[in-house]
Amino acid sequence: MHIILGVLGALLTILFLLNRLSETGFDIGWLNPFSWHRRRKFRKHHDLNPVFKLDSPLDVAALLATGVVKVDGDITATQKAALLQTFESEFRVDKEEAKDLLTSSVYLIGNGQAFFSKPAKSIERSFDKFTPEQVSSVIRLLDKMSQIDGPATAIQTQYIKNAVKGLPTHSSNKW
Repeated sequence: MHIILGVLGALLTILFLLNRLSETGFDIGWLNPFSWHRRRKFRKHHDLNPVFKLDSPLDVAALLATGVVKVDGDITATQKAALLQTFESEFRVDKEEAKDLLTSSVYLIGNGQAFFSKPAKSIERSFDKFTPEQVSSVIRLLDKMSQIDGPATAIQTQYIKNAVKGLPTHSSNKW
C-alpha cells in the first residue's frame, strides 16, 4: 500500500509541476507526438516553394514552357513574343491572360535554383489532372520552345528530359 501511495504522490507532483510550468508560459506541447506530426505535416504542406504548389495543368504547362526558355538565362524579346503567341494558340487564351501566365510563370521561377534542379516536382500536385492529350501537348510545347532561337542547347535538352520524367506516361494530342 505504501508503494502505491508513493507512486501516486510522485505522479501528482509531476502533474502539479507541469501545470505550474504551463501557467508561467513554458510550452510543453512539443512533447505530444500527435501534435508534432500534425504541425510537421502542416509545415511541409504550406512552407513549400510556390513553384511546387501549382495544381492546374495549364499553369504547370505554362511554367514548364517558360522554364525552357529561361533555363539558359534571361528571356529574349523573340522568346517572349513566341511564348505569348504560343500561349494564345495552344491554351486558347486571350492576350491579357497570356501575359498574365507569362508574368506569373517568370515570377514563380525567380532565380530558378529550386525549379531548374527539379522541374518534375512542379507537376506533382496536378499529376492526376493531366489528360493524355495534355501530356503530349506539353512535350511538343517544350520541344517547340527549346528551338525558338535555334537548336536546343544541352541545358535545355536536360531540362526537358527532367520535366518529361514527371509527366504521366500516357500520350495523345491537345488541350
